[in-house]
Amino acid sequence: MNIIHISAECYPVAKVGGLADVVGALPKYQNNADTLSQVIMPFYDVNFTRENDFTPIFESKLDLGDEQYSFKILKLKENRLDFDIFFVDVPELVFKDYVYSLDDTKRFMAFQIAALDWMLKWETLPEIIHCHDHHTGLTPFMLQECHKYEAFRKIPNILTIHNAQYQGWFSHDNVNLIPSFNFNNVGLLDWGGQINPLAAAIKCAWRVTTVSPSYMEELKTHANGLESLLADESAKCVGILNGIDTRVWNPETDDYIVKNYSDKTIVSGKKANKKYLCDTFNLDSSKPLFSFIGRLVGEKGSDLFPETFKIALQNPNISILLLGSGNKDTETQLEALKETFQGRYNAYIGYDEKLSHIIYAGADFLLMPSRVEPCGLNQMYSLRYGTIPIVRSIGGLKDTVIDISNPNGFGICHNNVTIDEITNAIGRGAQLYENQNDFKAIRTKIMKIDHSWDASAKQYINLYKSIN
Repeated sequence: MNIIHISAECYPVAKVGGLADVVGALPKYQNNADTLSQVIMPFYDVNFTRENDFTPIFESKLDLGDEQYSFKILKLKENRLDFDIFFVDVPELVFKDYVYSLDDTKRFMAFQIAALDWMLKWETLPEIIHCHDHHTGLTPFMLQECHKYEAFRKIPNILTIHNAQYQGWFSHDNVNLIPSFNFNNVGLLDWGGQINPLAAAIKCAWRVTTVSPSYMEELKTHANGLESLLADESAKCVGILNGIDTRVWNPETDDYIVKNYSDKTIVSGKKANKKYLCDTFNLDSSKPLFSFIGRLVGEKGSDLFPETFKIALQNPNISILLLGSGNKDTETQLEALKETFQGRYNAYIGYDEKLSHIIYAGADFLLMPSRVEPCGLNQMYSLRYGTIPIVRSIGGLKDTVIDISNPNGFGICHNNVTIDEITNAIGRGAQLYENQNDFKAIRTKIMKIDHSWDASAKQYINLYKSIN
């Protein structure tokens, strides 16, 4: 079975969030299951594209309304990934030193048209076209409605919603950007008086998946305006829990961390990584280390951190380390706390892939008080590295973390995103740390939990087979 994933992100090429991790891992595991799984993504001006060489394999022009743009399809000269990846190079629109901007309508429209125009020239068309998020959301509509893509009509297409909060809205004034189609069906594009790529994809895709079963249910009541649509289309919707790439996220082989370890050597391994973090950020390694890795945005609950940390750090026997960036006001407040809580709190404002791995390896607890978390990968990474997750029970967090108060529990959960509940959860973590026997037993236990992509990849393949 020949599967094509169309996505705006793919690790290690370009990563903004969990979308990149999924698209960078799922094809690997699908290829292990005797399928041919490939990726098409935009060609950005980023470190990966600057550091590698590419070969053009196709050149043409695309029409975008009244304008015409030249484009190329590029392929890596030396592909060290475990799947084929192709790049759509539209120099005037796509080749930027960022993935997303405030107005990406033309950029991602051009990307999708170029990808489909190229695929039309293939001797053998793909058997499944798998689209990811709103950046590729007009693809299912174009496959179904645009005259030039009639050859794709019988090819099943899948939409995976990684985050329904972002939908790619744009005005009907720009409908001419879409290749010619039967205008009687323009209503398929509309939601709330605008062209809504995510809504169009939900209407036109053969199947719609979300990245966890709980998130699929939550979207029926909280989907940023798409609740009724998802309820109407629920018969073709299914939640499939994301996995993690255990080849990349493996404390036994991870080149980023200070000392490698397994569940048998977890004590010495985590101790060495924690010492590095505490020495680097002026923290006391004898105290429990609470961490956060992610975007400083409302969805992650991080706007509550400045006040939460002020209260939590009244306990002199804990340390907190944060890695992230986002809202400038939140960044400023978190930076200011460094002076107040020297030796007990620190923050790295920005993102550093190596540091993130060391934090997973060295921290004792990982904070995820998310307001929205379709799946969440960070809690799975933390489990893999023996770091106990402290999460708000929502979306994929609800599906993957069981509170220690329950039989077989191994994490700390809270129900609401409030300063009091996050502070209380940190307090529960500090109490658990004091009981070192229980704490160490849980650390060893969680390292054995399997969240690899193997099972999820098979679920996707079974879904493809059911509609092919």
